[in-house]
Amino acid sequence: MPESEKNDEYWMARALELAAKGALLGEVPVGAVIVRNGEELGAGYNTPITGCDPTAHAEICALRDAAARAENYRLTGATLYVTLEPCTMCVGAIVHGRISRLVYGACEPKAGAIESARRTLDEPNLNWQVEAVGGILVDDCSRMISDFFSRRRAEIRQRRKQDSWKE
Repeated sequence: MPESEKNDEYWMARALELAAKGALLGEVPVGAVIVRNGEELGAGYNTPITGCDPTAHAEICALRDAAARAENYRLTGATLYVTLEPCTMCVGAIVHGRISRLVYGACEPKAGAIESARRTLDEPNLNWQVEAVGGILVDDCSRMISDFFSRRRAEIRQRRKQDSWKE
């Protein structure tokens, strides 16, 4: 696809592909991609369970990948696309990494730190400003998360049912 046609929806679709990889591992399906100058600079998906790392959120994994590829921990001029509204930890990493623009899909009512549970980017003491845009491919992003948790709840019910038969 020509660079001129790679818009927010294109890159969010790429983040959704990454989220699906995490889901195959049993991780909460969140994917992230970092783009600069129309090129993918870094990518990641949730791996805190498989990696035994509470900080291995999709955004952190993508930031690590992008910083390694750029050979610089500052990623000015880059856009981070993520399927779910970032938490406070990830917003802090986004600010420290000097991401210029954040684009996310679904809101996260319990831990979202852009607009849902808190508005971290609006804090006046931050030394870096990040433009944030939410709601890109929101239906697809929301569906991926809700389908994952529906399947997980069904699996738990099935295990409980099987366990009760054993008694």
